[in-house]
Amino acid sequence: MTKTLVIAEKPSVAQDIVRALTPTAGKFEKHDEYFESEHYVVTSAVGHLLEIQAPEAYDVKRGKWSFAHLPVIPPHFDLKPVEKTKTRLNAVVRQAKRRDITELVNACDAGREGELIFRLIEQYAGGAKPLGKPVRRLWLQSMTPQAIRDGFASLRSEKQMQGLANAARSRSEADWLVGINGTRAMTAFNSRDGGFFLTTVGRVQTPTLSIVVEREEKIRKHVFRDYWEIRGSFGASAGSYDGKWFDPTFKKDKGAADGSAEAELKADRVWSADEAQAIADAVRGKTGSVTEEAKPSTQASPLLYDLTTLQREANSRFGFSAKTTLSLAQALYEKHKVLTYPRTDSRALPEDYVDVVKETMKMISTEDMPGPLRELAQHASKALKEGYVKPVKRVFDNAKVSDHFAIIPTLQAPKSLTEIEAKLYDMVVKRFLAVFYPSAEFMVTTRITKIPAAGKEHHFQTNGKVLVKPGWLAVYGKEAQDDDATLVAVQPGESVLNEDVVVNALKTKPPARYSEATLLSAMEGAGKLIDDEEFKAAMQEKGLGTPATRSSIIEGLIMEKYMIREGRELIPTAKAFQLTTLLRGLGVEDLTKPELTGNWEFKLSEMEKGLLSREAFMGEIAAMTQRIVQKAKEYDRDTIPGDYATMATPCPNCGGTVKENYRRFTCIGKGGVSADGTEGTGCGFSISKSPAGRSFELPEIDRLLQDHKVGPLEGFRSKAGWPFTAELKLVRDEELNNWKMEFDFGDAARKEEEAGEAVDFSGHQSLGACPKCKGHVYDHGSNYICENAVGVATCDFKSGKIILQQPVPPEQMTKLLATGKTDLLENFVSNKTRRKFKAFLSWDAKAGKVSFEFEPRAPRVPAAKKAAAKKAA
Repeated sequence: MTKTLVIAEKPSVAQDIVRALTPTAGKFEKHDEYFESEHYVVTSAVGHLLEIQAPEAYDVKRGKWSFAHLPVIPPHFDLKPVEKTKTRLNAVVRQAKRRDITELVNACDAGREGELIFRLIEQYAGGAKPLGKPVRRLWLQSMTPQAIRDGFASLRSEKQMQGLANAARSRSEADWLVGINGTRAMTAFNSRDGGFFLTTVGRVQTPTLSIVVEREEKIRKHVFRDYWEIRGSFGASAGSYDGKWFDPTFKKDKGAADGSAEAELKADRVWSADEAQAIADAVRGKTGSVTEEAKPSTQASPLLYDLTTLQREANSRFGFSAKTTLSLAQALYEKHKVLTYPRTDSRALPEDYVDVVKETMKMISTEDMPGPLRELAQHASKALKEGYVKPVKRVFDNAKVSDHFAIIPTLQAPKSLTEIEAKLYDMVVKRFLAVFYPSAEFMVTTRITKIPAAGKEHHFQTNGKVLVKPGWLAVYGKEAQDDDATLVAVQPGESVLNEDVVVNALKTKPPARYSEATLLSAMEGAGKLIDDEEFKAAMQEKGLGTPATRSSIIEGLIMEKYMIREGRELIPTAKAFQLTTLLRGLGVEDLTKPELTGNWEFKLSEMEKGLLSREAFMGEIAAMTQRIVQKAKEYDRDTIPGDYATMATPCPNCGGTVKENYRRFTCIGKGGVSADGTEGTGCGFSISKSPAGRSFELPEIDRLLQDHKVGPLEGFRSKAGWPFTAELKLVRDEELNNWKMEFDFGDAARKEEEAGEAVDFSGHQSLGACPKCKGHVYDHGSNYICENAVGVATCDFKSGKIILQQPVPPEQMTKLLATGKTDLLENFVSNKTRRKFKAFLSWDAKAGKVSFEFEPRAPRVPAAKKAAAKKAA
């Protein structure tokens, strides 16, 4: 008997399909990797099981990344199994090759990526020749059993899906061509002076980085301007209230560019101290009249969560990175099965989910939830009792459901969540409940106080917002109005007296740096930055990246040292500015713009409709790739034009000015730069800006010029591409009669120690008492060492300044010596797995050495914390 193989994108969907088909197709028998009935075999991928790669003849190893091997434009692409899911791939392929399987049903997610996942599996299963089995497409937006059965009753033909399949393959191959060739071309350009300076670029990564760099440029170029605000306190018969002065005739210039002087003009700002003081003096102690307007206002609950909104709010509320939120949501979906699929860009539910929502509400109202989650039961009960769950388009709308619907709780009650898992689950459940509650109702009051003085009338505004009915805010614990939100009453016609007036001197502020929350918003709304209307429309629902990839894009930029996290801020590094300068200087700025994605999305949409051929699109991508490589290959000037820094610290050789260019920091002499922009001729002192593929930050160069040493610094790469950490120093080269830069691995200090020579530590700052002999510990070469461990050694305390690529700053060693433990250090790299890990360094008195101490695991709700484990460093 012949059977149909159904391939879903993930195991949970395969199980849903089996449950839906059982009443009509009969009982399914469960096997390790699949389900089987009389007519069907149902199995699943786990996301992408294969990735494309160039054929062996076109594959260039990293040691040969030179222009001689570029561009790489293979005539076709081979497939490579994703290492961690090889077992699953083999299981799916085994089923596809069975002789009794005569038809395939693509039940992967209803979108471009789902189409690609299936098509690559089908291609791989066929090997050198096509599999040759007919394919039909299951297109689902809802996962209710009836929706699944309806989908099987109206399967789409392979011909109907060919446009989507072409677009899916083209997007994947285009990203490969631009990413691989762009990265290798920029790396080859930056490695011309020797070494290996890895410079990654990509269609999503580079425009995302550009958004952060452009914001930082605005911050650096911001000119602080003084302005003044005037605040008054007014007395009425019922009490006092405050108001802020404003100019009622002010009109904002809507065409003003962000950050410009015009954009900083506001109705409540005064740009002269004398004028502000004159207004304050004029109204002080005077009486005036009041006009008041009160309007009812409603505020609906925010929509259900998609992944990007969940990541954004979790970052704002708890400081979770986008990566952390995704991994928590994935665990709540896969491991605990308490949330629906999280990698979604939809904030609506299918129209047939009303009953599912009611059942979920019932579960929340009746199950004994752990810890603080118990409080949610009363809100779920009220929603059911009051009939709040209705088939409203704001929540239930098939047109707003893409491959997946919004993130909501499942019918499974949580049993054993960690503290941070519980926080994320609580966010999703509260939003799920709140979206069905009535709008919150407010009374919004705008009060204008007018004070006539010296022939003028001065206006002060006071705003009040009183909560009348909490509605959905009750779910978040806001049942009543805060006391300070209610305005003191003023009777009609009552005069008020100015009791006090204060002039506040302030300064304009530059725009805020991006946090992960605001960068996710910028990525999601990147289409707004595009001028071309067709491209803008194509990106309207897309943005830069997808909900599933945005966190990995941000993490990738941090891993490649293009950005650093400082608290909740994301700050671009010197390497980021260097890449931006390079792309601008080479004339390939389209790699930095979201227009590239807009252009692609427009053309891929045309391809899906059959209006553009795959060959034409890929021909354009190949031409673009060749142009990028050619621009980098043929650039023959010594430097790239850009906005370069002049160092505050003078040249160590002649005392002249040290100026940055694209590749180096160079002395331009004591005359510096002349009025016409001409640079002077320096003494010849010049050092690389990016030794061993790591770009200097400006404060690091200042420290090197001033102290003749800096570090240890991490992020260097050997010629073979391996990362390492080291110090750098300036040494005098008598042959050159100048200074040159060298790596310092502590060899000189090591030779002193091995020779048993005494070391003079006078004039050196002690970092603390040795935990072994109570002698002083000093910074010496590549180690922190006890004074009694050199010369005639009576002690052996020594700890590296760099441990597993993690620099240990002097202040951390001081803390360890004083308290027995450093702060949590986050950049250790395992020699075995090459993965980063976090740990404390602590003094292990029993072992007599510095050891790793790991963070305790997050407790489950409720659970006691485990003791920290120790491992020798």
